[in-house]
Amino acid sequence: MKNRSFLTKVCSFLSHFFKKLLNFVTMRRLLTRIINRVLLGEQFKATMIGAEAEIHTEGRRKLVVGLGNSGMEGTRHSVGMAVLGALAARLGVADRWHGDRHVSGEVILTEVQQARVVLLRPRLLMNVSGVSVARAAGKYGVKPEDILLVHDELDKPLGKIAIKHGGSARGHNGVRSCVDCLQTDVMPRLRVGIGRPSGKTSVERHVLSRFTAEEQKVLEAVLVQSVDLLISQLSQQDAQSASSPAGGRRAAQHRKQKEDSTVVI
Repeated sequence: MKNRSFLTKVCSFLSHFFKKLLNFVTMRRLLTRIINRVLLGEQFKATMIGAEAEIHTEGRRKLVVGLGNSGMEGTRHSVGMAVLGALAARLGVADRWHGDRHVSGEVILTEVQQARVVLLRPRLLMNVSGVSVARAAGKYGVKPEDILLVHDELDKPLGKIAIKHGGSARGHNGVRSCVDCLQTDVMPRLRVGIGRPSGKTSVERHVLSRFTAEEQKVLEAVLVQSVDLLISQLSQQDAQSASSPAGGRRAAQHRKQKEDSTVVI
């Protein structure tokens, strides 16, 4: 009888704990969404009229975004920024980064085999980086299907990269912010594996830590492979797109056989 009473108390405690945890996660996501909306308010839209309007008529562009935490370059969570830096170096434009207060980030305007390309490194925190992406898309007239997000991926080990054609954020807060701010999930992504933590190391501590000396050797090859894949994607003139803001998942289902193009190093 005592055992049953104890078990009931444990179950009750666990149920209460998980309800509190669920409420915390839900409230955190809701707060992030509110912040996204505030930062993308009407005041920003007003600043884009006039001086920036002519940019929209210059033809179709593609936008490549290196997701990460500004000021924390070199960490696993900011590997997207490292890839973008390697891409800029390959294109010979690494000295052309300049801050753009209208998009809350650093940008480079360049070309990749006649494709007009904007490189973007958001200066906002990862969880609200979608604000910077949406602003850049508006300023340079880039369609969501022409935005390529580069980000870290816990579910792939270091040494693997993959192209994902739209769909859910899969728990990545930076991608979730982009989906929320752009109000669509059609954006293709280059997922760069960083692997999950070993032992008792928390996920948060793992993603905010730097690569070890041994991992740096693997990372160098990963950067080369990532840039090769990005240039290949940017060179494709017939970009895949979805016809409606809600079409990302449906488009991804139609391309199931291409869902992940993985390169193993």
